[in-house]
Amino acid sequence: MRHDCMLFELMHGDVTVASIDLEYVTGVMVHMGSVYDVAHMPVGTVIDDIVRPERLQRWWSSRAIPMSRSGIKHVLEKLDISNTELLLRKSLGLSLSDHYWIRPVGSDLEWSEVNFFDNPFSDDVGDLLFGREVWTGSMDFSSPDSASDGMLTKRWKIMDGRRCLIKSGTKPYMQEPFNEVAAGIIADSLGMDHVDYSVIDYGGTPCSVCEDFVTADTELVPAYQVMRSEVHDAGVPDYDHYVSCCARHGIDAVPALDRMMVLDYVIANGDRHLNNFGIIRDAHSLEWVSPAPVYDSGSSMGFDCWEGSIVADAGKGCKPFSEHWSEQMRLVRDVGWIDFDALREGVDRACEVFSKVEMFRRTGRDAAIVDLLGSRIDGLEARVARR
Repeated sequence: MRHDCMLFELMHGDVTVASIDLEYVTGVMVHMGSVYDVAHMPVGTVIDDIVRPERLQRWWSSRAIPMSRSGIKHVLEKLDISNTELLLRKSLGLSLSDHYWIRPVGSDLEWSEVNFFDNPFSDDVGDLLFGREVWTGSMDFSSPDSASDGMLTKRWKIMDGRRCLIKSGTKPYMQEPFNEVAAGIIADSLGMDHVDYSVIDYGGTPCSVCEDFVTADTELVPAYQVMRSEVHDAGVPDYDHYVSCCARHGIDAVPALDRMMVLDYVIANGDRHLNNFGIIRDAHSLEWVSPAPVYDSGSSMGFDCWEGSIVADAGKGCKPFSEHWSEQMRLVRDVGWIDFDALREGVDRACEVFSKVEMFRRTGRDAAIVDLLGSRIDGLEARVARR
């Protein structure tokens, strides 16, 4: 071990997975030592039974709050911390999305003592992320907020005994929290498994709230990691590779993908990236259980457009399997499950979410969203008819 590093054990629940060196000043992973349990390595860090240290380093780095997160530089300055990986190290890498964490070598800490599914956690990091003052001299870094991805301001909080994610929107419209609720209503009308959201006033700002869909027995494997779990042969489209990776673990991902892509088309979601859908697996047996419910649909419905351009400009591009809707929608294998009467009824109910927001009514934003969703359903119906 280098003198400027700290030696940790990478843990998966109670399983000791590998030894790793983290730089003391930055929290950056600089070396992977012995591997003790290959099966419990993070998905995507092992290819053909060979552990890839560079992939583990990337996994650790991507676990930290992105430096592009709104307000994160102010938080780091406040804490006199160089980067978000050090923040991650101070929280032992613990998350509410999976069961991975780090334990200092020589420590007798156990999963039952530290995990946030069963134990309370500090509000300090979350308060700072939302711009609240914290007495940093006694800062408690024990928080899952240090291992949360995405650009939007967000935090975890225990509410009535439930682990809930609170997430803000982007100025000036702050539309994303309302989009989450509306997208859930539309998903429900399509008979999809989805996360339920509500909107609360949090410190004078509208924020979405949802309960953690990962439990003390399960964890989320994002699509990005799923796709790195097998060699991706040149020329194989991303969609086919993802379906193949899931199939190798006994998961038929096609029906869930069909529904996700149809929902994203309807709501003009241009940001369904590889870290906001994936697979649920059993954290103990490592069995892949099912596709994850649809979540994180806020970057949709013209959230960043001014009212007069929502219909024309919302969702011009798409993700994750193509930049063009025409190409991505051709990947939908089955459309027979779509009930257009139920969908239109669901959209009508979803639009009530926006009509209740005074600012949206005053500016005509609610009406523009109604027009957008109506045009998207018309477009979907035309695509189905052509089949």
